[in-house]
Amino acid sequence: MIRKNVRAYALFAVASFCVAAQGFAESRITADLKGTIDEVLEIIADKSLERNPTARREKLRRAIGARFSYKQMVMRTLAKNYKERSDAEREEFTVLFKRLLENSYVSKIESYQSETINYVSEKVRGKYALVETQIVRKAGVVRVDYKMLKENDQWLIYDFVIEGVSLVRNYRSQFSKIISTESYATLVKKLSKKVAEIEVKGLAAGENF
Repeated sequence: MIRKNVRAYALFAVASFCVAAQGFAESRITADLKGTIDEVLEIIADKSLERNPTARREKLRRAIGARFSYKQMVMRTLAKNYKERSDAEREEFTVLFKRLLENSYVSKIESYQSETINYVSEKVRGKYALVETQIVRKAGVVRVDYKMLKENDQWLIYDFVIEGVSLVRNYRSQFSKIISTESYATLVKKLSKKVAEIEVKGLAAGENF
């Protein structure tokens, strides 16, 4: 069962996509990340989409999905269990994982609060990069670090770390426990159920727009 605190880390991380950006001089990597942030902001601010939540959510999913490397996320969350899966199983799991994150994020993004994100630093090592940011809130400052990987000349997010807690590491711990104590099939069943629950809640929320 996916723990609530882990979902909260994921939701809060993508909520940081909906803030005004500022910080050090941009590099290509940071510019790519900020480009996604700007696109999300434009979608949320688009008055023509207020009466069409389905269209808005689809645009948000595309914007977010274009910046995430779901394949890398799945490889890292399944860890050694990824190698044991067939191509069909990997594809099925990737689709489920993508739906889980996208639907969770969209719901959070739609109710975002105006905050400020500061781009603190950027570290690059070969095809890997770490963009360190700070979300400035009334209650204080929260550190969010984005782990990125260059794929096909694009810098994509494969993990993010909130106050030292990694999304991928948390999911990996949960997934490994379910697989070892029950089975991979049970994990897929639980993930499918969770995705269905989120999508039903999302549909209900959309009816209020």
